[in-house]
Amino acid sequence: MDIKESKFKIIVKTKAKENRIEGFDPSRKAYIIRIKAKPEDNKANIEIIKFLSRQLKKKVRIVSGLKYREKMIETG
Repeated sequence: MDIKESKFKIIVKTKAKENRIEGFDPSRKAYIIRIKAKPEDNKANIEIIKFLSRQLKKKVRIVSGLKYREKMIETG
């Protein structure tokens, strides 16, 4: 799955077997991302940034939603 937007929404599902982009939810206009890390001590957020940076080959940051499953991501 290719993400072309410079700003997009994701829905995070933690404690997965592997890090992967699962798909796109058209009703919520968000990509579904599975992450191995647990949602504690900011581990999942760090894993999301590393994973998406590798996948998109761009610098990535979380703009909003640091404490929620739904997050706004910006590339740059």
